[in-house]
Amino acid sequence: MEDMLILAIESSCDETAAAVVRSGREVLSNVIYSQIDLHTQFGGVVPEIASRKHIEKINPVITAALAEADVPLEHIDAIAVTYGPGLVGALLVGVAEAKALAYAAHKPLIPVHHIEGHISANYIENKELEPPFLCMVVSGGHTHLVRVADYGEYEILGRTHDDAAGEAFDKVARAIGLGYPGGPKVDKLAREGNPDAIAFPRAHIAGSPLDFSFSGVKSAVLNYLNECKMKQIEINRADVAASFQKAVVDVLVDHTMQAAEMYRIDKVALAGGVASNSALREAMAGACEKRGYRFFRPSPGLCTDNAAMIGSAAYYEYLKGSRAGLDLNAIPNLKLGER
Repeated sequence: MEDMLILAIESSCDETAAAVVRSGREVLSNVIYSQIDLHTQFGGVVPEIASRKHIEKINPVITAALAEADVPLEHIDAIAVTYGPGLVGALLVGVAEAKALAYAAHKPLIPVHHIEGHISANYIENKELEPPFLCMVVSGGHTHLVRVADYGEYEILGRTHDDAAGEAFDKVARAIGLGYPGGPKVDKLAREGNPDAIAFPRAHIAGSPLDFSFSGVKSAVLNYLNECKMKQIEINRADVAASFQKAVVDVLVDHTMQAAEMYRIDKVALAGGVASNSALREAMAGACEKRGYRFFRPSPGLCTDNAAMIGSAAYYEYLKGSRAGLDLNAIPNLKLGER
C-alpha cells in the first residue's frame, strides 16, 4: 500500500516512544522519552517506576510525534503497539493507550512483537533489504539467531541457554564499577584496553552449535576480579572490559557465520540494543566482508527501543491481515513467531 500512515507506540521497558511511519520504511517522526537517568540511581530498571512514568509521558510523546510528522490523528490509517515481550506493567500502558486511540478514532489496531520490531529496524535505513536474511538479535533480554524467511515469518536457529548478551554486559559493568546502563559503558572503556589481555572462555553448547551461553564468561570475569582482590593484584578495568567484550563478540560472530554457511544465506543483519556495540558491528562487518556477505545494521539510535521500528513491523503485519480487537492484552513472555 502506498502512503499508508501508521502511528506506532512502544512502552515495553523504560522508553516511552511514539512514531509516525509511512509504508513501513519512511519515518516521519520518532519521539522517545528515556527513563535512563531515573533508573540509574537504582542500578537497573524498576518496573513500578517505569510503569508510572509511562502513564505520565505517553500522551505528550504521542502528541509530539503527530506534531513532528505534521499529521493529524484523523489522517492516520492504523494504530500499532508493542504487546510483548517486556515488563507487564509497562506494556499495559502502551496497549491501553493504543486501544483507546483505535476505538476513539475508528482505526484498525495492529499488535506488534517487540523483537520483530527490532528486526524490522533494518528496513528503515536499508531500503533495499528484503527477506530472506539472517538476523542476530542481541539485547538485554534476548540473544536470538533468527532466519527471516519472509516478512513476519521467523525461524529461531539459536538462542541463549541462560543470560542474554546484554544482561551479561550489565552484570560485568556492575562488577567493575561502571554502573547502569552497562553495555555502552563497557563498550567505551574497552576501547582503552587490550582485548587479548585475559583469556575468558567462549562457551559452546554440545549438540546445539548455534545456541549461546553467557553465564560462564560472566562468572569467569567475577572469579578473575575476586582472585585479583584476594591476591591484592591491581585490576586493569579497561583490559577486563575489552577481554570480556571480545569473548562475547567472538561467539556472536562465529555462530552467525556458521548459520549463514549452513543455511546458505548471504545477507546478515544485526538488531537489538547490543547491536549498537562498536566492537560487534566492526567484527560482524569484517566477517561478512571476508565471506562476501552483505551486512546490514540500523544506526545506533534505531538499535535501542523506539517506536519507528514498531511502525515498520506493523506495516507488514497489516498487509498480512493482522488486526487486534479491543480485548488485546499485554503478553510479557511472548515468544518470537507467536501470535
